[in-house]
Order: sequence, then C-alpha cells, then structure tokens
Amino acid sequence: MDNTLLWLRAETKAFEERTLVTPGVARELIEAGFELVVERSPARIFPDSDYAEAGCRLVAAGAWRESAAHAIILGLKELDDELGPFTRRHVHFAHVYKHQTGWRETVQAFGAGGGTLYDLEYLVDDTGRRVAAFGYWAGFVGAAMAVLAHAAQAQGKVPSLDTLQSWPDKNALVAQIRESLAQTGAQPNALVIGALGRCGRGACELLTACGLTVSQWDQQETAAGGPFEAVLQHDLLINCVFVNSPNPPFTDLEHLNSTQRRLNVIADVSCDPTGEYNPLPIYQSCTTMDKPVVRLIEAAAQSPALDLIAIDHLPSLLPKESSEDFSRQMLPYLLTLKQLDQGVWQRAETVFKHFLELGQDGSGAERDGARDGAR
Repeated sequence: MDNTLLWLRAETKAFEERTLVTPGVARELIEAGFELVVERSPARIFPDSDYAEAGCRLVAAGAWRESAAHAIILGLKELDDELGPFTRRHVHFAHVYKHQTGWRETVQAFGAGGGTLYDLEYLVDDTGRRVAAFGYWAGFVGAAMAVLAHAAQAQGKVPSLDTLQSWPDKNALVAQIRESLAQTGAQPNALVIGALGRCGRGACELLTACGLTVSQWDQQETAAGGPFEAVLQHDLLINCVFVNSPNPPFTDLEHLNSTQRRLNVIADVSCDPTGEYNPLPIYQSCTTMDKPVVRLIEAAAQSPALDLIAIDHLPSLLPKESSEDFSRQMLPYLLTLKQLDQGVWQRAETVFKHFLELGQDGSGAERDGARDGAR
C-alpha cells in the first residue's frame, strides 16, 4: 500500500492549539517525498498560510473522513468514537489502553472499520523507551499553574485560577509568575515527585527559574511508601510520576486533613484519577482549562485551603514551543512512515492488534509511562 500520503487533521479538543506536524517539519517531509495535506484550523498555533508556504495542500477541517483510503491520518489528541467506524490508519494519542473514559467505544470503532491505530504513547524504541513525549512541557506548565494558584490564594482569590489561555512562550509565563510572586510577597517551597524524569525536570526548571526552593524526590525517596509527612510540610506538591505497580499512596484525604498541613496547592501532572495504582487517590475526575482548579479542603483555623490542579493536556498552554519540540522529536520516525512494517510503527501496531485480539477488553495493554498531560 502507498504510504506517502500524509493527512494532518484539525484538532477537535477544546483549548488544543498544538500540532503533531509544524510547518518546518512539514517542509522536510515534503522534501523527503511525502505528499502532505493539511486541514485548515483557526485554533492551531501555526497559521494555515505557513503550511501553504511549506508546500502543503490545504483542505477543510474534517475532510480526512473523505480522504483516499491509503492516507495516513496524523493528529495529536483522541478522536470522538462517534466519528467512526475508523477505516484508515491513524496516528495520535488515543488514551484507550489504560481503560480511560470511552476506551471501549473507541476500540470498537476501530474494530468495526478495520482501521489501525498507531498510538503516539506506544511509539517506543527497541529498549521500550518512548521516542517522543510532551513530558517536559507538562511538568513545566503544571508547576507554573501551581505557583500561580498559590499566589492567587495569597490574595484571597476564589477560585484561585480562572479560565486558562495559552502563553506565547515560556519566558512570558515565567515573567507573569515572577510578577505575581512580587505582588504577594509569596515564596512557596515545592516538592516535586518524579524529579528525575522528563516531566519532573520541566517542573524543577520552572520553579528554579522563578527563584523558588525545590525538594526533588524520585524512586529512592518514595520506595518506602507513603503517606509522606514531607508532603504536608511543603506549600506545593507537583506529582510527575506515573505509578504502575501497587504502593501506598503519597497522600490521601485523611492524611491531608491533618492540622499540621502547610500544603495548599497540588498539581497532579501525571493526572490518572481512575488508575488502579494512582498515588494521589484524592479526586475522581480531571480539571479543565475553563475550570482548572477544584477545592479539596476549605481553610480552617489551623490549616490553609487546599486546591487541586489536574489537567490532562497542560502543554497546550505553551503550544508553540511544545509543538516544535515534539514535532522535532517525531521527525526521524515520521520520515520512516513509508515502512510501517518496521521499527516503532510495527511495535505500535503489534500493541494495537494484541489489544483487539483480547476481545477489545484492554486486559493485555501494558501500563507503561505517564499520561501526556502529561501529553
């Protein structure tokens, strides 16, 4: 089958401005012999005209459903199962292999149409390591939201964050945080769990750039199992680790109700509220860009209010830089799309087929790696 027709679809998820393929990467794909069709999108951080200048053919949003049968449909976030049955080959984050909400319907839509999913989260090298991830940016933005919520709390603002809008670049975000801290005089200290990973590194770099004190924990510090008293003694908790084996949680609601709690903002960047091994079993559903904060505990005489941020696509708030980074990470593998039966693509297809063969119940899917919102 001809694998040279690539089709970059418009994203449909609210507040999503990122893209899998930037205009610069699009140009390189075309130079390598691919035909690239791009759906128009007013939400995408890069204007349509940049893709036209790169040599892409522009079409209407949603036109992928009428594309040639051999087109490889490129996207970032999941498709609504109502758009199925899916008959083509799709590359995107589907969020189905860990039994996320709607996973069964999505799998059935692929099964009914005979299509194939190459899940971006399951593109791994021969050692099992993901070849591309948004983790750094998820951690960077998640830590930023925690600091902004803390500063807003210090001003008595409820909710501590309003509807979020993207920033043009990370320097603008850091500048806003520094201004907020200066206005309130706040200097929160933070605990980052998972500090040695991509996500944790991003969180630590944001906090350091803002002049804040950071306690960095990873496997060694959490090996004994929680709840951890150190969680209560920090102003901010940034969780950047996805736990895939049973362990006592880092904290729970009973623990957080301690009169000794200093903690007032949790940013759960890993964002897995329904996961079997969730280390923060303190909430049931993610927060959103238009309602980014939920109050877990109201202020009392001896402890502050406690707010939670758990957004599953944080890098969307820095769409240009995160897209450029991710697209560049993906370019070497996008250039191999003509050989879908090899390398990362073959491994991702094997996971997909195994999933279907198990009766579409997900029991054979591996739980490897953090959520993209870690995405």
